[in-house]
Amino acid sequence: MTHPNSSQHALDHVDITIIGAGVIGLAIAQELAHPSQSVIILEKNQGFGEETSARNSEVIHAGIYYPQGSLKAELCVQGKELLYNYCREHSVEHKKIGKLVVATNDDERSTLNNIQRKAIANGVNDLKLISSKELSALEPLLQSSGALYSPSTGIINSHQLMQSFLGRAESNGAQLVCLTEVDAIEECAEGLQVTCGSSANQRYTFSSGVVINAAGLGAQQLAKKIRSLKPESIPKLHLCQGNYFTLARKSPFKHLIYPVPEKSGAGLGIHATNDLSGQVKFGPDTRYIDQISYQVDENLRDKFSTAISRYYPQVDASQLIPAYSGIRPKLQGPSDNFRDFMIQDSSIHGVKGLIQLFGIESPGLTSCLSIAEQVKKMI
Repeated sequence: MTHPNSSQHALDHVDITIIGAGVIGLAIAQELAHPSQSVIILEKNQGFGEETSARNSEVIHAGIYYPQGSLKAELCVQGKELLYNYCREHSVEHKKIGKLVVATNDDERSTLNNIQRKAIANGVNDLKLISSKELSALEPLLQSSGALYSPSTGIINSHQLMQSFLGRAESNGAQLVCLTEVDAIEECAEGLQVTCGSSANQRYTFSSGVVINAAGLGAQQLAKKIRSLKPESIPKLHLCQGNYFTLARKSPFKHLIYPVPEKSGAGLGIHATNDLSGQVKFGPDTRYIDQISYQVDENLRDKFSTAISRYYPQVDASQLIPAYSGIRPKLQGPSDNFRDFMIQDSSIHGVKGLIQLFGIESPGLTSCLSIAEQVKKMI
């Protein structure tokens, strides 16, 4: 995009502006980019996918935990198939490794039945309850009274996926502009007028027929800069940190290993996730925080070791190495019930040409292509 300068009288115009170059923004860009319409992606960081999209478990979820009829359930189940197909067609590294949700007592074993019922209601019909004996054959080092096996859960190289999305978008004429933060958005005759600033302290103003707020952790802050938007349409953001530790040796598991999910619904428990190189990471935990911080607290090692030892008793705390942390842009507060993805168009907030995405946490990576399709339908 050629940025307009202050001496111009007519504003430059683009058809579609996407704000945020994480996996969601880039998935939307490759879905919408076409030689017949101009698409620009604005990103405040130095490159794409530097926040939530780069700091997660890189898991392709099956869609088994979420309430029936929720966007998380529907978009995850649809998105899983779209994502596997995309990875095969575009040579994105991935592996359908399978997941075991393990029970460590009789109470948790009955919870597995509830999870399976919820999965079937969501259209996930390939789960299998397995006994402790069957589990021992699959994962000899696990301690469990039984497990739920999800064969369609997998792992993915998320950076490669985003790179592929960006390449496809750019080949159809889309343009990524980094180090650019949006200062204001207001309605105008051509749609929406966007004012943004670059790292060189230059300010640019242009008009856009459609603006898509895919800013992730910054989505609420961006929404507050839209002058005609009703404040009550902006949901409260809850920052929820998740830390990861790696094991200082090759993974002892062939599958992804998950405990029974936390009763609060805030997270899925400290699980074991293999990456594509065979390294295992444990996490994330769930910690609500007031300010964005990616520091991993080494003092959490014992907490992690205790949680992991419930299903992997041989874990050695001294071999747990702080890896990284990510932050979920949650709509669900510490004492709240389930909160769904929020994808708003003008029928909800009243601003023509504006689409806003809030609370796109897990299973956002799995759902990225189905979210992109949903946004396209809204346009």
